[in-house]
Amino acid sequence: MSPTDSTKSHNVMVVAGEASGDLHGSNLILATAEYHPELIFFGVGGDKMSAAGCRILFPSDELAVMGVVEVVRQLPKIFCRFRQLKKILLGSAPPELLVLIDFPDFNLRLAKVAKAAGVPVLYYISPKVWAWRSGRAKVIAERVDRMALIFPFEEEIYAPLGVNTEYVGNPLLDEFSRNQPQGLLRNQLGIGADEQVVGIFPGSRNSELQYILETLVATAELLHTKKPAVKFLLPVAPSLSRTRLEERFSQTDLPIFVVEENIYEVATACDAVLTVSGSVTLQLSLVGTPMAILYKVAPLSYHIGKILIKISSFGLPNIVVGRKIVQEFIQDGAEPVPLCDEMLRLLDDQDYREKMDQDLQEVRQLLGEPGCSVRVSNMIAEMLSA
Repeated sequence: MSPTDSTKSHNVMVVAGEASGDLHGSNLILATAEYHPELIFFGVGGDKMSAAGCRILFPSDELAVMGVVEVVRQLPKIFCRFRQLKKILLGSAPPELLVLIDFPDFNLRLAKVAKAAGVPVLYYISPKVWAWRSGRAKVIAERVDRMALIFPFEEEIYAPLGVNTEYVGNPLLDEFSRNQPQGLLRNQLGIGADEQVVGIFPGSRNSELQYILETLVATAELLHTKKPAVKFLLPVAPSLSRTRLEERFSQTDLPIFVVEENIYEVATACDAVLTVSGSVTLQLSLVGTPMAILYKVAPLSYHIGKILIKISSFGLPNIVVGRKIVQEFIQDGAEPVPLCDEMLRLLDDQDYREKMDQDLQEVRQLLGEPGCSVRVSNMIAEMLSA
């Protein structure tokens, strides 16, 4: 790698559209600060990117909407923020590089603007063209200069299109290596080592919570009637309203603890977890906590998605290993009775738990080795020195 000129600062715009992007962006910025301190980041992100040293133009949760119907409702605000970034890219002092983190519907349009402005583009965490809208791969080839891929099987998708790609490993491995769980949360909460604990993981999107919250509550209440001794842990992402969750669960008799601790600490304290789909399922895989995955959006969004999506699994652990190792409960199938039955099986069927533990070990092996953030920071430096 040709090093950048350490005597000159370089302005880099980075755009991450949701909580997972904020996490990966923050780790990238921290790695860059250590190896390439001459790089200055500004753009769109959350609290983690801000804490890492990124100057935030507006918070990413303004853009973090899931589902066709939900996006339509937020279009005026999204278009306003898009024009704000477009003005910067086309202005008199554009960034020297644009780093886009996932969030394809917004970011690929921004990549087109950057291309017109002559600003090189690095796309970190590929849009899931292997899952749906495969035609976006050609759009990416036209608008993106380099790609940092986090799954090895993605390389064969982009190779025929001549996209300059590099497999960098999965960023969650970096985060996990820096945040090894200490296993102290149960003791801090006064939960005994022999008590059973179920995690209720609601994700990070308020738009998602709208469709799953009542299902989570009803499932937990049903499970409580069948196993009154079970305790519950509910981690709250920074992008969610803790007050909203506490108010809803306070209307129940559930022995539930609402926490904001590191996700790996929470996962370690749980015997089983009921979780939304997304990056959190890989975080649970790294810990090895048995889980069940639910996915629920607006009915219209789901029916449109069924037409577009071409994979049989929503859960990332299942996608990584290429077979169903974790049960998925999707849309109308995400109802309290089957969800409760699955959680009971995870709690009480030792053979079933051991099989899932073996399968989750396979997920961890397939994700590769730590060092992703450093590899991407080196790609940034290379592009700036080209």
